[in-house]
Amino acid sequence: MRRAAVRRPGAAAGCRVGSGGRAGGEEEEETGPELGDEADLSLEERLRMQNAAGTRACRQLSDGKKTATPSRAPVKQQLNKKGPVEMSAKKPMPFLRQVVPVTKKVHRDPRFDDLSGEYNPEIFMKTYGFLDTIKKQEKEMVQKQLKKCRNMEQKEKLQQLLNRMTQQEQAQQKQQKQRERELTLKRQQRELAKQGKKPFFLKKSEKRKLELAEKYAELKRSGKLESFLNKKRKRNAVKDKRRLPTQKNL
Repeated sequence: MRRAAVRRPGAAAGCRVGSGGRAGGEEEEETGPELGDEADLSLEERLRMQNAAGTRACRQLSDGKKTATPSRAPVKQQLNKKGPVEMSAKKPMPFLRQVVPVTKKVHRDPRFDDLSGEYNPEIFMKTYGFLDTIKKQEKEMVQKQLKKCRNMEQKEKLQQLLNRMTQQEQAQQKQQKQRERELTLKRQQRELAKQGKKPFFLKKSEKRKLELAEKYAELKRSGKLESFLNKKRKRNAVKDKRRLPTQKNL
């Protein structure tokens, strides 16, 4: 006959004596038969196996260890916050989704932005009037370099730079004259309004006529009127010749 397992007094049911339970001080842990022979076991041997399973649970509780509980699968964390999020392949993804959030850059144009304030040409010219003197100095330096230069390629580049600087200067002078003309017209309108007369505003065609009259007067004063008129006649002749019908069209 097999010896039954010895239980301690006061121990909980199902808790078998741990490594100390034989009479006479000898301790050993009896191992039950294999699971494959469970059908051939007697009732006593089955109870012994159940007690052994209860003993293991009691030991885990006494040592402070909790039984392993089935938990959810760990969610994969995003390694980089700017990288794409790892999504589960078990659920179908929506068609329209934002994979990576992109911050849109907003470009600010100071010409059309209210933060830069309103553009006043008079204040601008007074504030940045020192730039005209710097441009004149740079133009003089380019002219001196052009006279001393012997390399044809470098000379051609300097000549192009000088032409660009003169064109910018002429355009600036033209804008300044047009601004002065508009200011004089505004002053005239204010004087007429003070006198009680109805102010009138010039059309674009009338403004263009005034500009041409001033241009002709300035050319006549400088003595370049004849050369300007000859060039203009040649241009008009070329335009008229292009408009004439050719023999193919007849």
